[in-house]
Amino acid sequence: MNRRQFLAAPAATLLAGPALGQNARSKTLRFVPQANLSSLDPIWTSAHIARNHGYLVYDTLYAMDRGYQMHPQMAAGHSIEDDGLRWIITLREGLAFHDGEPVRARDAVASIRRWAQRVAFGQKLMSVTEELSALDDRRIQFRLKKPFPLLPNALGLAGQPPFIMPERIARTDAFRQITDPTGSGPFRFKPDEYISGDRAIYERNAAYVPRPDGTPSFVAGPKRALLDRIEWRIITDAGTASAALQAGEIDWFEQPAFELTQLFARNRNIRVSALDSAGTNGFLRLNHLHAPFDDKRARQAVLRATKQEDFLIADFGTDPAFWRTGTGVFTPGGPMANDAGLEWVSGPQDIARSQALLREAGRAGALARLLGATDIPSIAARGPVAADLLQRLGFELDFSESDWGTLLQRRNSREPLDKGGWSAIFSGFTAYDFADPASHPLLRGNGLDGYLGWPTIPQLETLREQWFDAPDEASRKAIARDIQRVALEEVCYIPTGTGLSRTALRADLQDRLEGFPVFWNLRRG
Repeated sequence: MNRRQFLAAPAATLLAGPALGQNARSKTLRFVPQANLSSLDPIWTSAHIARNHGYLVYDTLYAMDRGYQMHPQMAAGHSIEDDGLRWIITLREGLAFHDGEPVRARDAVASIRRWAQRVAFGQKLMSVTEELSALDDRRIQFRLKKPFPLLPNALGLAGQPPFIMPERIARTDAFRQITDPTGSGPFRFKPDEYISGDRAIYERNAAYVPRPDGTPSFVAGPKRALLDRIEWRIITDAGTASAALQAGEIDWFEQPAFELTQLFARNRNIRVSALDSAGTNGFLRLNHLHAPFDDKRARQAVLRATKQEDFLIADFGTDPAFWRTGTGVFTPGGPMANDAGLEWVSGPQDIARSQALLREAGRAGALARLLGATDIPSIAARGPVAADLLQRLGFELDFSESDWGTLLQRRNSREPLDKGGWSAIFSGFTAYDFADPASHPLLRGNGLDGYLGWPTIPQLETLREQWFDAPDEASRKAIARDIQRVALEEVCYIPTGTGLSRTALRADLQDRLEGFPVFWNLRRG
């Protein structure tokens, strides 16, 4: 069972197959996600736990299949006029929000506008848009400044798509979290049963109208929910979650630590498999706004001293079959993967040279604050590795650990260290997120308008624009080489390798799931 058999919410909504059974228990999935659902807003945060929630509750205009191709989802289709300068997208009939109100074009317009303020691909789309408007209740119009054939790719961005919300909610400031989770997706969120840090509950939306055509593939195609209820059980203690799975009190443990998967593999009632067969791309992000990493030499010092293997072994174990070193800024094996500038990440670990760079930059012995999370096994495993690296380089380290929900709040701070800011964070993104410059959230050099860490790298922005304007795939691949070279030299972020996380679920559940088309599990490493 691989990632393409699971849903865009780790809880996995079953689709388009026979029911799991007729009794109430078999129609309920009890699931332990990899983190607490601390935010209900998948636009305000890029955390995959919120994105997983989003794919249950909301729907999208377009969606990506497993071959990176886009398909209409809420859209019935589109027309292109005026030499590519005018797109008209028509909504499918019968779409309705959970409150009974029909989905209208103006809801989509407001949702796209809010999303575009937070997501790099959306920012690019709006930069080439002269006008975005609702022509009537079912038709959305883009009038463009220049042709932009990647428009459906933006609206169907798998990583952080413009989930369609009611206009009254989508008008919320993009930098303030929404609290009303009304969507139009296959499941309704149950606010009355939601307790942050304990549970999140979803019930099947009986009024949902799936696409009438196609076959489910990745996040594209008809979404026919076969479960009546999905229960996210927030169990932050791995031992407790492990015992619950072995006792049959839960059905699925999304991301157990490597050591636990070895234990589960000896239990005939539990199946262990790869959570994401394409892997997770790990990263260490340094804060470019403030000392010590506002100086490129300090960032290069950390990059030169980083050994990807150390992070990968801590997270995925010693078997190299489950991880890959030499990872650049693009997903290995993806369309834009290349070897430009990889000497920055594949060369020998040189602590002495790195310490010399820090002295040259006047950052030797400087205070650095590393944020870590204790309740996500993969992040908890990498934390000591990052902390040890910074300490060996001579930083005065403040390793500040918390639960993931708290970290999500803290990492948004742009303040200096003496006012509660941070110096470094680490996490991971899925293969699809790092496939190319359009979807890659970390490959921006647009300062405060960009992703956490806020690097200002004008050359990177110029190359990214050239990539969008390139006439063909060969030209885009050539530019991707330059993008990787600049990103590594400027240390936009530090790649820490690509690995395969494991997941564990009841064997009888997997037996019933095998062969059924279901959504993919979009998860955050």
